Amino acid sequence: MSEQITSLEDLGGAMGVAPGEGDTPVTDAAPVHVQKLDDQGRAYATGKRKDAIARVWVKPGSGKITVNGKDFTAYFARPVLQMIVQQPIVAAARDGQYDIVATVKGGGLSGQAGAVRHGISKALTYYEPELRGTLKAGGFLTRDSRVVERKKYGRAKARRSFQFSKR
Repeated sequence: MSEQITSLEDLGGAMGVAPGEGDTPVTDAAPVHVQKLDDQGRAYATGKRKDAIARVWVKPGSGKITVNGKDFTAYFARPVLQMIVQQPIVAAARDGQYDIVATVKGGGLSGQAGAVRHGISKALTYYEPELRGTLKAGGFLTRDSRVVERKKYGRAKARRSFQFSKR
């Protein structure tokens, strides 16, 4: 190491990089998202929230959403839950273009609606990869990882202590 390094080119030469070879930074190419369809032309995805797991299939159609064999308005009776399920479709401006079939189990209605929303978002990105940026910006592709905390030994619930009595 008797030579003096005064510039980045000299540093590249000392590291064994040929001149002109290290001019451009080596970066991995951005992942290319391709369309993932099954034999029947449907996109499949699994959505999760709390203890609920939803299996979702998306195919071109008239905009009908079916959850566990029922229309989603019958399955999710509360308007808030219906709005949650429709959020990714409205955000992607694809209302009335896809038929969605979902089977969901586990958890309560709120968790199930969140799981269906997550599954629809993922399935839409598999069907139309260019929607990924829009859905990701809306936060629909992120799995809500909050789950119920486990009960601890010596506690009434996860954190609540038993009632204290001085005598």
